[in-house]
Amino acid sequence: MTYERFEDLPVWKAAIKLAVGVYALTEQEAFKGKGSMRDQIERAAVSVSNNVAEGFERGTTQELLTFIYIARGSAGEVRSMLHLFDNLPQFSNLKSQISNLKGLAENVARQLRGWADSLQNSEIKGQRYLNDKTRKEDQRHKDRAEILAELQQVRGKNLA
Repeated sequence: MTYERFEDLPVWKAAIKLAVGVYALTEQEAFKGKGSMRDQIERAAVSVSNNVAEGFERGTTQELLTFIYIARGSAGEVRSMLHLFDNLPQFSNLKSQISNLKGLAENVARQLRGWADSLQNSEIKGQRYLNDKTRKEDQRHKDRAEILAELQQVRGKNLA
């Protein structure tokens, strides 16, 4: 599936959900007086979705990959801080919320890794490199694939 906007990307939506969850966590009483810890995890959480968006908008596969890895690093930073909170006594009443967020951060990181893997094995250079010639060539490939799929379908019906 081809996405036209970063807002449609499942990983971006999951990253936004992670950031919203982190902000809900840091609103808890246990974070009063813990400004630097609160700021650090909030910035890291927001960085995940922002880097996905920025990479997507850059227009080249190589730049997108760079920002995917930055986003993945930020998801790891969120998870690391959540592990710290999980081990500090003042956050013991937030264990369930922390655990859920760790799972969400891991899920986002897995999605980012899968996306990066697929892009690294792709011949696609990115939107910035498209021109009339490459668009026509791409359309010919899509048309050919559709015709082959239809032939396979007809062939399958004839064999049945």
